[in-house]
Amino acid sequence: MTRCPSCGTQYPDDARFCTKDGTRLIGSTPPAGYQRSTAPHTRNDMAVPITHASLSGKTLEGRYEIVKKIGEGGMSFVYLANDVATREKYAIKVLSAALSQDVNAMARLRREASLGMRLAHPNVCHIIRLGETEDGLVYVVMPYVDGEILADRTNRLGRLTLQDVAGLLRDMAAGLHVAHELKIVHRDLKPENIMICRRHDGTDYAVVMDFGLAKERKAGAELQKLTATGIILGTPEFMSPEQLRGRPLDPRTDVYSLALMTYEMLTGKLPFSGRTQQEMMIARLRSDPVPLRDAMPGLGLEAVERVLQKAMQRDPGDRYQTAPEFATALAAATKADGEERSRLGRFFAR
Repeated sequence: MTRCPSCGTQYPDDARFCTKDGTRLIGSTPPAGYQRSTAPHTRNDMAVPITHASLSGKTLEGRYEIVKKIGEGGMSFVYLANDVATREKYAIKVLSAALSQDVNAMARLRREASLGMRLAHPNVCHIIRLGETEDGLVYVVMPYVDGEILADRTNRLGRLTLQDVAGLLRDMAAGLHVAHELKIVHRDLKPENIMICRRHDGTDYAVVMDFGLAKERKAGAELQKLTATGIILGTPEFMSPEQLRGRPLDPRTDVYSLALMTYEMLTGKLPFSGRTQQEMMIARLRSDPVPLRDAMPGLGLEAVERVLQKAMQRDPGDRYQTAPEFATALAAATKADGEERSRLGRFFAR
């Protein structure tokens, strides 16, 4: 069971948000990630046929030495691997047999892989290569990213400081901007797809993960057919209104998702409520978000609230038009609100 850390209400394992107050639920089994698994390194008998779930101890195509399984989901297994020659670490996602035998899914994956290989950036976990073994195992090689998933940090801390949020948003926006310049829209931004890593100097930075639903902004008819519509591909809690309606997407849909994530990082809740997931989706189409100062009373975040309100506009034309524009506006608002609190503090101290 999962539970709401705010009101204590219990929910089934597949529930993600409290329908009473919108708080993210805790206590569920963590989703597959690159740093979460505690699975032991078990070396299988080399005579045993290689399967999707038994790669530990094997060497994939003579190049990638599989160390251990570090995550799994319904459609893939994720392994930590070392390059035999360079000893560099990689994360290798091995697709399930069902997915690798799906002609349409593989066509989409090959197209996405060709795009993902162009996304090399410090704030993006990009696809390095797509491979297939003689045995028919299809796999994706990515840089190994070690850190804490944003969803876990928010659950652990309840909410993040405004300064930390502004810094993480800057990093995410920088990585996304590279993708947007290449005419790629992520379209599945959510806290589970953001890794918070640590630099050598002890500071944190964000890495955008899993461009598995990414698509070219000006997609042709073939790609449109393969990717279907946003209502099918994506995570409902963080979808933009245009994505919920199945309309064409551009970078502004990622800006909207970033705004929802920013709001949740600051408050621990989403800005729209509903008794069911469907009601929460409808609220995004018809209602205004709960003002930030209502969710965080007494902190005087007027400037930050105005920035978030603009980023969460239902009409894409009324939002910030690029991710860096949104991040820059939030950084300026963070500074302005901090200076205002400092000024008021000095005034009342007199």
